[in-house]
Amino acid sequence: MSYKFNQQKTKTARVRSLFGAALLLACAFGTVTLAAAQVTPPPTPDTIAVPAGNSAYLVGHASGSQGYTCLPTSTGGTAWNPTARPEATLFVDFFGHPVQIITHFQSINENPKPGVTVPLSGNATWQSSLDSSRVWMVKKSGIDAGSDPASCPNSGSIQCLLLQSVGNQRGPTGGNLLANTTFIQRLNTSGGAVPTTACTVGQTQLRPYTADYFFFRADN
Repeated sequence: MSYKFNQQKTKTARVRSLFGAALLLACAFGTVTLAAAQVTPPPTPDTIAVPAGNSAYLVGHASGSQGYTCLPTSTGGTAWNPTARPEATLFVDFFGHPVQIITHFQSINENPKPGVTVPLSGNATWQSSLDSSRVWMVKKSGIDAGSDPASCPNSGSIQCLLLQSVGNQRGPTGGNLLANTTFIQRLNTSGGAVPTTACTVGQTQLRPYTADYFFFRADN
């Protein structure tokens, strides 16, 4: 009798857990949908301005790291490769609590746009934590941190960027949170800059950073 009771108790707890997860997911979708009507990026210099015909629909507040590798130089020395490997998680605020909506990493572009050559080193990738849709981006332009008080105020941090899509993909069940993203602005960066220390070949270092990522899609 005790065994059956414990089994039922375990099943009930599992159902409650699944219901709670489903409710949280639904709330997260609702939060993202509501946020789409309220996204207002800060003004930026023309260098990283998004072309006309695209509007911001989502913002994620990122926390993560920029990974650097020490390489040999042509003069026989060593230096940190300024091209970083990103790893970050993006959140939105949900009644005072952060809710994860996107992960950011490097991966092979599995659905490149026509004419795009896919690099073996991969492209910067954003994947929805809600529906698994993805977008791959390349840097179009950037400004140095500290050069614009409104959008990129923190000197000594990684650049603020305008990134353009080179590939998009729906989630396995048709989700499209990121499937129509055309541009991303990385703004308000803090930390993550290339290390300034001496290094040995092959050495790696993770530099923590935060930033705001604004996602855009075509108006039509």
